[in-house]
Amino acid sequence: MANQRGFASDNYAGVHPEVMARMAQVNEGHQVAYGDDTETARFQEVVKELFGKNAFGFPVFNGTGANVIALQAAVKRWEAVVCVETAHINLDEGGAPEKMGGLKLWTVPSPDGKLSVEGLKSQLFDFGFVHRAQPAVVSITQTTEMGTVYQPAEVAALADVAHEHGLLLHMDGARLSNAAAALGKSFKEFTTDVGVDLVSLGATKIGALAAEAVIVTDISSPRGAELASSMPFLRKTSMQLPSKMRFVSAQLNALFADGAKVALENAKRANSMAARLYEGILEIAKTHPEVSMPNPAQANAVFPILPGHVTAKVQEDFRFYIWDQTTGQVRWMCAWDTTEEDVEGLLTSLRRAVS
Repeated sequence: MANQRGFASDNYAGVHPEVMARMAQVNEGHQVAYGDDTETARFQEVVKELFGKNAFGFPVFNGTGANVIALQAAVKRWEAVVCVETAHINLDEGGAPEKMGGLKLWTVPSPDGKLSVEGLKSQLFDFGFVHRAQPAVVSITQTTEMGTVYQPAEVAALADVAHEHGLLLHMDGARLSNAAAALGKSFKEFTTDVGVDLVSLGATKIGALAAEAVIVTDISSPRGAELASSMPFLRKTSMQLPSKMRFVSAQLNALFADGAKVALENAKRANSMAARLYEGILEIAKTHPEVSMPNPAQANAVFPILPGHVTAKVQEDFRFYIWDQTTGQVRWMCAWDTTEEDVEGLLTSLRRAVS
């Protein structure tokens, strides 16, 4: 149904009005194509405000493209990426990192979606051994695919180990704004300041139409300068160079200007709706032990475990995905436009189904 509310993905939400308004504003007259426009120049100022004076951003169309380009820039042909098994780059990008980027992924088990220092170290061996793809970059997702959030100290610990072994640290930030809202931190505090070298900055899930970016956090360093110099060519050959880039940059500016004001407002709403949903599920679970909540709701995702017949019944009212067929765990995502009525409607549907 066209107007049916859903909890399957925060991509189901529409475009934020301020993003639409900004695109309409730049749809006047002519601007130089391929990034030499005033909106993209403004975006570079926004990037410096958010990630530090030495940061530089490269607008792209989508998150898969951002991740593939960032990781390609960080690895040589014989090198590999370390990530958790549930990482988006491993499970949900249709093999694009492997097929389009030619990347080998070394994966680590993780029940909560986070890469631990011990997990990272388990893949740091056989350096110089020609028969093993050499680890060159660590990729973590913030927030994770399990809805958990890395604390700045956790990111710093991973960065220290990665850099000690000559690896770079990449952060897949499809939901970076939700993480910032959950942490109560600036973007810089849990990226640049703690050693992240590359960030995939997500905008689509937080209110854009089609806009993401790759951020190199420090182009003043030798490795950062090398990353930044390769990015324009990788973006072009990966079919992620917008010709009318001002419309992509305009979306990013609408969300992330003024200290990411709009993005953070949107993220806080999504996170608060997920917290309300989480508490409601816990209340239902008190009298219906067949409903359980193994994962905390730290941002805008909730992962309850439901009996199969309950899931099927609730899916008659709301769209959402079964996350783990073996356990019955489902994923409920709250978006920037999720309302209290949406949440109560889902909880009411769940109450009916368990009763």
